[in-house]
Amino acid sequence: MASPELTVIKQHLIDPEICIRCNTCEATCPVGAITHDDRNYVVDAGKCKQCMACISPCPTGSIDNWRTLPHSMAYSLQAQLGWDELPTELSSEELAAEGVDANALAELSTEAEAAPARATTGEEDFNAAQYGATLPPWSAAHAYTNLYGPKAATKSITATVSGNVRVTEVGKDYDTHHVVLSFGAMPFPVLEGQSIGILPPGVDANGRAHHARQYSVASPRNGERPGYNNLSLTIKRVLEDHQGQPVRGVASNYMCNLKVGDKVQVIGPFGASFLMPNHPKSHIVMICTGTGSAPMRAMTEWRRRLRASGKFESGKLMLFFGARTKAELPYFGPLQSLPKDFIDINFAFSRTPGQPKTYVQDAMRERAADVAKMLADPNSYFYVCGLKSMEEGVVLALRDIAVQAGLHWDDIGAALKRDGRLHLETY
Repeated sequence: MASPELTVIKQHLIDPEICIRCNTCEATCPVGAITHDDRNYVVDAGKCKQCMACISPCPTGSIDNWRTLPHSMAYSLQAQLGWDELPTELSSEELAAEGVDANALAELSTEAEAAPARATTGEEDFNAAQYGATLPPWSAAHAYTNLYGPKAATKSITATVSGNVRVTEVGKDYDTHHVVLSFGAMPFPVLEGQSIGILPPGVDANGRAHHARQYSVASPRNGERPGYNNLSLTIKRVLEDHQGQPVRGVASNYMCNLKVGDKVQVIGPFGASFLMPNHPKSHIVMICTGTGSAPMRAMTEWRRRLRASGKFESGKLMLFFGARTKAELPYFGPLQSLPKDFIDINFAFSRTPGQPKTYVQDAMRERAADVAKMLADPNSYFYVCGLKSMEEGVVLALRDIAVQAGLHWDDIGAALKRDGRLHLETY
């Protein structure tokens, strides 16, 4: 038997060059093996069970990296947090020099093949993330991903700002903008539900280039303005923290300050799961808070354009939209102008003076009968986007609504995941 220090492991690592810090991996890891600082996302080799739960949801593929090495040489969290790129894989000669023999490598390969099967076992406690689909709806359009980025043929693409307007009322601790980027003659195909990465100029306190900041696309597949090869983003910058101290996020502050004509470096697009269905009579239930409304705006606008063309028989649209107050709700005015027979809108405000706190899951429970019909219909698709804190409450509401309607939640929950009908994108 090999000594513990010569035990061979296949260490799970995250590529810092590709990672866009979307938090999907940390949110989906069932054992808490993934953590992060202000720069890198990293995997704790002592906690990782190699269950593969985090692999398919990652929009960039940065999560799917492995290094074979003796246990004694495993990369610590501190080492990983300081990386700008992954270390090279040890060759068989280098492994042999460390005392690793071919039999140990063969055993490791056999264990790795069995690892995905272990992903289906484990936690019996309620875990909202376990119901989130990693596959898109069957009728979703094909998504192009990673066309521009650190390891693509073209490192980044330059976009020009063609619009930047505030989409919330003026507030002292928030500031939300609708930013339109144009790509000229360069191809940059995106679908509703995809995201892009923005590369802020300059360096951080350690003299390293800033990481890309991910933003969901807020416009439909044919652009903010059809035929102009452009897209829009919904960007909120926080102006004050909870103690009233001024704060300025690097990327969001940069984007909110841009003027028409300014140039921006973009990578992506990212995401091949959080996509909308395209078959006739498919229903969409959208549940979001704040700037989590961006992909919902994109889906709604695409359906609106299809409806106007008269060439698509759309199903129902339901929106549950939450914010602290009406003033902080992006796109409140345009939402009011949408026809009632086109979209069923439900607002939830948690900080309205003199009113009880209402969250999106509360609004869902108030509409339980209608939500239950959607849950029972295999042509209904659910999308959740916003703060991580909303995820459990929303999925619990779906479960309770299903049970109260006499539906079997285990079957419904499994179908939502299996058929790409429940998508969770929280941060």
